[in-house]
Amino acid sequence: MKYLPISNKLFIKNRKNFTTQMTPKSLAVFNSNDIYPISADSTMPFEQHRDIFYLSGVDQEESMLVLFPDCPKEKHREILFLKETNEHIAIWEGEKLTKEKALETSGIKTVYWLQDMEKIMFEIMTQCDTVYINTNEHYRANVEVETREDRFTKWLKEKYPAHAVAKSNPILQRLRSIKDNIEIDLIQQACNITEKGFRRILNFVKPGVWEHEIEAEFMHEFLRNRSKKFAYTPIIASGNNANVLHYVENNQQCKAGDLILMDIGAEYANYSSDMTRSVPVSGKFTPRQKDVYNAVNRVKKEATKMLTPGTIWEDYHIEVGKIMTSELLGLGLLDKNDVQNENPEWPAYKKYFMHGTSHHMGLDTHDYGILTEPMQANMVFTVEPGIYIPDEGFGIRLEDDVVIQEKGEPFNLMRHIPIETDEIEDIMNS
Repeated sequence: MKYLPISNKLFIKNRKNFTTQMTPKSLAVFNSNDIYPISADSTMPFEQHRDIFYLSGVDQEESMLVLFPDCPKEKHREILFLKETNEHIAIWEGEKLTKEKALETSGIKTVYWLQDMEKIMFEIMTQCDTVYINTNEHYRANVEVETREDRFTKWLKEKYPAHAVAKSNPILQRLRSIKDNIEIDLIQQACNITEKGFRRILNFVKPGVWEHEIEAEFMHEFLRNRSKKFAYTPIIASGNNANVLHYVENNQQCKAGDLILMDIGAEYANYSSDMTRSVPVSGKFTPRQKDVYNAVNRVKKEATKMLTPGTIWEDYHIEVGKIMTSELLGLGLLDKNDVQNENPEWPAYKKYFMHGTSHHMGLDTHDYGILTEPMQANMVFTVEPGIYIPDEGFGIRLEDDVVIQEKGEPFNLMRHIPIETDEIEDIMNS
């Protein structure tokens, strides 16, 4: 791993929070992700399933966590199953977790090799009534492949059909959405790395550079600061490319007078950051670009103030829509007739701002969180309004990551990343 060790106090606390919400005489199982094949002997880089990482800190393939708080045998109340390491694996792939290292990482004392899983599972399954299986119920999930978790669930239900089945995901949705201070520090580190990348490109961008060259500059800075990758596929969208919301080709040359919309974030220790900035290729905004930019920034500032405990996500977006409508009227993009005759299901402002303003963020860029429940302190949200004007050849989106506070305005994890037009121009022309 490129990241520095994380205190196992985080994972011990996360497991305790989870097990206190389990029903009596139940156990829960969590599996790592597969290493996915590409072709021939090529594979994609391994990405750990965020749930097993959240509960154990284990960040390697072929791992399994079992939680059984009511187990008669105390040593089986928390179990890790790991791929057995050996000299051959150490030479060809590098060392895997030993049992001692797994204890140090997770705080779990009982560690077995994966080859013993079926035997141990048979013993503890005879002692429980309910099994919590881990399904993906995220509101944006669209999974077309069978995961390691899916295969295990299928095996478990066939082998033990008399057991009741419960779902881990509703518990995890609530737990993972409220961040521990250690988690907030890790997200802050991801944001700090993103800041370094952004400051680097402000001194790099000029007419004639290519979008993919900007992407490379970010990646250089990320890697040298212990981030293994972008937290999500980066968007480097110059000119009219910015009006394609998920533009990821990043293969066009940046032209004088254009803006570049950059939706970029570094990961750190599997935690995401999510930043968007829009900067002028030539180092100076035109008056019209600056007017639109400042309108977006005002919406972002007002929206941020509304992220307080008790706020309902859907109501929040309605209010943000009202603020955006006012700004679009001021820019001459909408008139009063547009607003008076708007379709309530698709308000007039949606012509220029068609996506949501905020989403949960953490171990996943679009992180866990139940959107029908009120916001709470220590939830981390993005704030990302935008205005997209294809007829004028540019789109602007601004995005920061903020932590909801018990009282007062949210704490901005990207507070040090330049965002005001004057500051951006000063740095680009220094």
